[in-house]
Amino acid sequence: MSSYTASVDLPPIPSSVPLARRLVRDVLRTWHAPQDREDAELLVTELVANVVDHAGVDVLTLELSLSGAWLRIGVLDGSAIMPVVRELSHTEERGRGMRLVASIADRWGAEEHRGGKRVWFELSPAGVGEPDGG
Repeated sequence: MSSYTASVDLPPIPSSVPLARRLVRDVLRTWHAPQDREDAELLVTELVANVVDHAGVDVLTLELSLSGAWLRIGVLDGSAIMPVVRELSHTEERGRGMRLVASIADRWGAEEHRGGKRVWFELSPAGVGEPDGG
């Protein structure tokens, strides 16, 4: 299976959220990626919206890679504040984004990157799930 990578810088403004969704949709279609595209679009929406809402940075970078059967999408920003999976609240209108990422992604994480961070998730091909021992 082929491996592909793509990276694009976006301004951390609200209109970058739907743009990131479209980019993911178009790239996955072009790559013939076997992942659930709606899951990938939803999760990238959450990651980009978090940067727009909380990071206070000048630029964010959207990274995509398809290696073997696994898709990895990361969002980099210049803020060192790591994301938190919040307790579920039925009274708060917001704050469920990282809970969605943790629930839907096969794997996810956050790591320091050049004074900021990279928040990433991985998706297996639709219907496969995480491999044994992974």
